[in-house]
Amino acid sequence: MNFHAQTYKAGKYLLLWPSLKILLLLFKCLIGAQVAYSFQNTSVGVVIDANSEVGKQQKRAMHIAAQTFNNNSKNHNNIILFFHDSGGIPLQAASAAEELIMKKKVKVIVGMGTWQEAALAADLGNKAQIPIISFSSPSIVPPLMQHRWPFLIQMAKDQAAHMNCIADIIHAYNWQKVIAIYEDNPYSGDSGLLSLFSEALQKGNAQIENRLVLPHFTSLSDPKGVVLDELLKLLPLKSRVFVVLQASFPMVTHLFREAKKIGFLGKDSAWIINEGITSMLDFANKSVLSSMEGTLGIKTYYSTNSTAYTHLQENFQSEHAETAGTKPGSDALRAYDSVIIITEALEKMNRKSSNSKPRVFLEKILSSNFNGLSGNIRFQGSHLSNTAVLRVINVVNREYKELDFWTPKFKFAGSLEILKDRETRGDYATNNLAGPVVWPGGLISADPIGWKMPTDTERLKVAIPTNPAFVNFLKEDSQKQYSGFCIDLFHEARKILSDKYSGMPYEFHPFNESYDKLLQNVINKSHDVIVGDVTILAERSKDVWFTQPYTESGLSLILPIETEGSAWLFMKPFSSEMWIATIGILIYTMFIVWFLEHHLNPDFGGPLKNQISTTLWFAFSSLFFAHKEKINSNSARVVVGVWLFLVFVLTSSYTANLSSLLTVKRLKSGRDVEWLKQNNLSVGCDNSSSFVKNYMINVYNFTPQQIIEVDGEHDIVDKFKSKNISALFLESPYEKVFLNKYCKDYTAITATYKFGGLGFVFQKGSPMAKDFSEAFLTLAENGALKTLEEKWLTPSKECSNGSTSPETESLTLHNFWGLYIICAAISTICFVMALLKNHLNKHNHIEEEDQHQDSATADDDSVWKKALRIGTGFYNNVNNKTLGRAATFGGMQLTRRRNSSRWQSISTSDDVANPQSSQSAVKDML
Repeated sequence: MNFHAQTYKAGKYLLLWPSLKILLLLFKCLIGAQVAYSFQNTSVGVVIDANSEVGKQQKRAMHIAAQTFNNNSKNHNNIILFFHDSGGIPLQAASAAEELIMKKKVKVIVGMGTWQEAALAADLGNKAQIPIISFSSPSIVPPLMQHRWPFLIQMAKDQAAHMNCIADIIHAYNWQKVIAIYEDNPYSGDSGLLSLFSEALQKGNAQIENRLVLPHFTSLSDPKGVVLDELLKLLPLKSRVFVVLQASFPMVTHLFREAKKIGFLGKDSAWIINEGITSMLDFANKSVLSSMEGTLGIKTYYSTNSTAYTHLQENFQSEHAETAGTKPGSDALRAYDSVIIITEALEKMNRKSSNSKPRVFLEKILSSNFNGLSGNIRFQGSHLSNTAVLRVINVVNREYKELDFWTPKFKFAGSLEILKDRETRGDYATNNLAGPVVWPGGLISADPIGWKMPTDTERLKVAIPTNPAFVNFLKEDSQKQYSGFCIDLFHEARKILSDKYSGMPYEFHPFNESYDKLLQNVINKSHDVIVGDVTILAERSKDVWFTQPYTESGLSLILPIETEGSAWLFMKPFSSEMWIATIGILIYTMFIVWFLEHHLNPDFGGPLKNQISTTLWFAFSSLFFAHKEKINSNSARVVVGVWLFLVFVLTSSYTANLSSLLTVKRLKSGRDVEWLKQNNLSVGCDNSSSFVKNYMINVYNFTPQQIIEVDGEHDIVDKFKSKNISALFLESPYEKVFLNKYCKDYTAITATYKFGGLGFVFQKGSPMAKDFSEAFLTLAENGALKTLEEKWLTPSKECSNGSTSPETESLTLHNFWGLYIICAAISTICFVMALLKNHLNKHNHIEEEDQHQDSATADDDSVWKKALRIGTGFYNNVNNKTLGRAATFGGMQLTRRRNSSRWQSISTSDDVANPQSSQSAVKDML
């Protein structure tokens, strides 16, 4: 019984054993998972270039951060750092990362100083689902990068911001061309960084003139000699702005020492270094800093006021100070913050351990948001999203000082407070550095021009064309001496710029070839400048730089003077409406005079035919003030007085205008470009530049057969005289010179198409172009440029008032309408007054007849007899109309004494003793 019971129990336990075993395995798995992500001891892999100065600082900073966390962890969590040396070789870095994942079972890997290393480690991280925190990133982010490497976290510097900061420094000093220097690294590409730098420069119209690629330092047996040979290749270049983008510190040491020996750190030079080099200045010796005197650099700003930074700096000073430097650099601070990111994520995982998948650990890292030693730590996507704040530093007195702050939005500012104030107010950006800069060569009072300055050994090479269209601009004598407007202008500008360019030593190089070929000498850098009458054109400006134009330019048409005659020239002084108005006012005035005079003045009396002829003769003779007819009534005298004043004004104006028409040559009208093309006439153009000929063909549509090239002033005159050309196209400065000498024989049609003017030519990027332009403006403002023009371009006094006088125009009614209105108005007023007077006299006469009607019956016989005598006398008076002859009216004789306009009556039949009857008869007649 007992046996069966025991057997039964044993079987029962045996049946339960598999279930217990399964439960134990499940519990073990759960406990294992809990242990795996409880991170009691978290392994962290670090892959850096441990033998480099940056690597040593990073290693020390991460040790301090891990030690601080382990000592202060409340949950007794510890992190263990496993360091592997990459040696700066991507494959070695990948091998180290794989070993850390497979053997050390690390939960996260930090480091990778180059993008090639980071990319290879990211591939391994994707497979193992382990976060990879990289200290580098590609210069140009490839598309879908986050989808390709979801476990890659970038704590890299913002290289685009660094390139923009360097470019803004270059733009602040108006440097146009720079030389980019970098050390070749077979394991890291440079094209992305160069592309960012070139793009940033182009925003301010600057460009990379040349790239100096130095071999990798570890591959050189004689780095000093190799660096010197590479620098000597830069001597022919004009640019003296050097930007060191990336290089190891040993290479930088040799670079600056050799550059100083050959004069690349003189007063005309500027050097700018990137942050990868400035971060190593803290542990550079004094001799290296001495060779870098005057260099500018950029450096990431970080606060040094926190307790964590003080603790880190104290540890740096206490351990390995002889190799790692006395102060932690930005790379060390970033390494320190990477450990803090991991510890923050661990704390979050321990507080919320319900979900312990590896991707959750990645999300906790990416959710970091705190102020680290290197700045604000906050991720957007898989990279840091904080705005870069950089410092501009200046190497002075074997150390460096910080000059300005810089941000992408507000550019330069002297302090953080100013930047914050601008951000608060939404203020504008400042593009100039605030702090005083000590430049290479100890230059303080001025900024370097960034261009190779002429010296006594290497003078400014000035090319001058010896075949200008007119010698007024430039000429060469038998002694090889040069003079002219352009030469004097060059000397005047040189005086202004002599202090800035140390006297500007120069030498002239004459050339007898076309201007287009001469420009090639500046383009290929065989000459520095062309001093001459070179036209500024858009196509030319693509390859060279022009100064401010010292004179305007356009295309003018020169024509020989040909006058036109006219048989009706005497009609030209007055316009047609003027003639019509004058004739009209003449007729109207004479009508008024006739109306006022013909009843009283025998000169205007008689038959209608005689009245009309007398009035017309009076009108015509009054134009010359030769009239003899006397005016009796006061109203007529007023009318004639105003008319004579009008005649005086008109005759004076007519005489003056007609004299002008007879003395000034009237040019033939209608001669223009269209006239030349329609008549297929030959036209000339200057042969010194092809663009004028091309312009005539492409814009004016002349055929090539119509265009004849001319060679200089004398050839122009000869071709005009020989009728080889009917017109000439010249640029307006040449037209001014030509007409100043030949104004009596030629005229010009003002240019309607304008060009850029005439200027000097410099190599593209040369600061001398801007300086000479400013000098030209100075000369224009102080009157020196006007003096040179009067001396060389317009020396003739005979033609100083212009090549041709303006054509005399006909006088119009607009000039005299007021006088016409006055004359017509006065005549009209006198006419109306005369009509009113006649009406009143007639009315009074009727009343007098009514009063004497009663006595009219008694005296009918005498009245009829008297009327008969008066009528007979009037008839005799009309037929015997002679000045001074007496008229007899019924026994009464009317006579006018000599030199008197008043008529007197002398009775021939009445008794002398009774004069009243005689007076009554005259009264009745009047």
